[in-house]
Amino acid sequence: MAVVEMRKLTVIGLNSSRTPFIHELMHLGVVEIDSNEGVINDEEWMPDIFRTSNSADVSRLEADISRVSTALEAIGKYDTAKKPLFPSRIKLDRGDFAKLMDSIKTETELNVDKAVGTYKDIADRRTEINRLRGLIAGLKPWETLDIPLEMNETEHALVQLGAAPVKTDTVQMTADVQAAAPSVIVQEVSKDKQQKYYAFICLKEEKEQLLEALRPYNFSAVTLADQKGTATEAMHRYEKEIEKNEKNIAEDEEILKKLVAYREHIEFLYDSLMMRRDRARVVGDMVSTEMVFYFDGWMPAKAQPEVEALLKEYEFYYNIEEPDPDDESVPVLLQNNSIVTPFEAVTGMYSLPGRHDIDPTAILAPFYFLFFGLMLSDAAYGLILTTLCAIILKKYKPEGTTHRMIKMFMFCGLSTFMWGALFGGWFGNFFTVAAKTFFGKEFVIKPLWFDPLSEPMRLLVVSLILGAIHLFVGMGVQAYMDIKDGRPLDALFDIGLWYLLLIGIVLFAFGGKLGAGAVGIGKIMAIVGAVGILLTGGRKKKGIFGKLTGGLGSLYGITSYLSDVLSYSRLLALGLATGVVAQVFNTLGSLAGGGIAGSILLIVVFAFGTVFNIAINALGAFVHSCRLQYVEFFGKFYTGGGRPFAPFERKTKYIKILKEGNDNVK
Repeated sequence: MAVVEMRKLTVIGLNSSRTPFIHELMHLGVVEIDSNEGVINDEEWMPDIFRTSNSADVSRLEADISRVSTALEAIGKYDTAKKPLFPSRIKLDRGDFAKLMDSIKTETELNVDKAVGTYKDIADRRTEINRLRGLIAGLKPWETLDIPLEMNETEHALVQLGAAPVKTDTVQMTADVQAAAPSVIVQEVSKDKQQKYYAFICLKEEKEQLLEALRPYNFSAVTLADQKGTATEAMHRYEKEIEKNEKNIAEDEEILKKLVAYREHIEFLYDSLMMRRDRARVVGDMVSTEMVFYFDGWMPAKAQPEVEALLKEYEFYYNIEEPDPDDESVPVLLQNNSIVTPFEAVTGMYSLPGRHDIDPTAILAPFYFLFFGLMLSDAAYGLILTTLCAIILKKYKPEGTTHRMIKMFMFCGLSTFMWGALFGGWFGNFFTVAAKTFFGKEFVIKPLWFDPLSEPMRLLVVSLILGAIHLFVGMGVQAYMDIKDGRPLDALFDIGLWYLLLIGIVLFAFGGKLGAGAVGIGKIMAIVGAVGILLTGGRKKKGIFGKLTGGLGSLYGITSYLSDVLSYSRLLALGLATGVVAQVFNTLGSLAGGGIAGSILLIVVFAFGTVFNIAINALGAFVHSCRLQYVEFFGKFYTGGGRPFAPFERKTKYIKILKEGNDNVK
């Protein structure tokens, strides 16, 4: 377990060599370059000499990336090839990739333009189709009206269209309207579930009387004067326009389907632009004059030889030094063996250790392994989980955090198998139920240790013992850190005395089973520990009263230890839940008895129950195992807050550029 030692790097070089140097530095992928924004904005620096550039280039490249991304999105919708569960990057040698991009760049950019333009045309046409369908829907109520819609008035008369609630009494409304405006002709054109649609023809001078008479009927005027011809003619015209647009969309979709063949090349262009954008950003992070550039950053100490070799090759000035002990800006990189590394995902989800902290991954890994398996605790589920994860790792070769998480679950599957075998859980009690239902035989797979469903209190004791060990290890790590930082008395008073008190209480309460003397020893240890905590807990406070109250407050902390230990009862709860849920599904599947129908029901219920149980309880085991690490364990010694090391490297999505002679990605 280790936090990688870092070195501070400062470089000054000639602008004439900057571009090839940046390519090589990205290829190494081991240097994090600091942004010099603070330096650039410092008035003590000379802004007419020191300058940055490339913001325009970065913006242009980001626009190009967005355009290529849109092209990939457009083509992806018409790519019928089967998508892998975990997409993997294509491996290419650095030189081969450069040659390939030189040969396909122009054609690929044209294909991107075609894809983006076609995609936009499809979107525009679909928008137009939606608009036309909206117009048709608005004209539908007036389909039987044989008056041209643009003819809303003559020299002496006008046409008023509108709608009223469906409950409107047309006869009564007609009588009221004609009483107010005798010349009015009323026509109920149509109706739907919400409204009735009317056409009124009257003399112009009677328009106000007409509208006033319609007011009590919640009449809403409708204007369709921007349409041409009758409603039917307009609808037919719009339908033809829709057909034309749909035909054009189909033609455009065929273009995108043909471009699917060039998708891989477009993906290569995307990654090429991403790397160019990242290099341009780095240039913007550097300070430069007309002749030279300057930057500083960080690198792992183990990478110093290859970085120095590159700097000497370009004959740049450089300085490599150990960071100041008080410098909190130093990035953090973890380094663990292949067994522990997968559990770095758990540490990373909480917070990376600070520069001077201990890396907790190697310590939490065995506990996480045990806790996860104890919570899921079914041997068959463990075999399924391990096998599935192993297949994914071998077939799909996921990378980064995904790789670490899947490998961690593979290990946790082994733990689940181990605990399941100890507890006798094999798909719950499936084999027992199947043997009794179909063969009338009693068949029980005996646990190697004990059955938690029969002896839950025993499992609770095991859970609390594991929890106590977990907490004691966390306290021990804090004691180690205190001694390492030159505070041995803090380790003695804040950890050692608590060890005495807590162990003493356990011996006093349960030591009788170990021997008569254990109880007495436990009593003495508890008293010594309690008195010691009372006398030293407030040692950093001023005055006798402050020291006394501080000691009392420290001693009161025993309640938090009690609650922390009780938190591990969740190991019991989730461990029992897996077995209980499995047995419930097995019982439901056996309700139809033997025979073909019973067999089918049992298999279907068993399959569904297995998938459901693994999914829900594996999720619970993952979450609660994390909680026990973050709250109970980390709470004893860990502060975190480290900044992750972010080297300047190739961050590609579709390709994996190899170093010469090996399979490393940089």
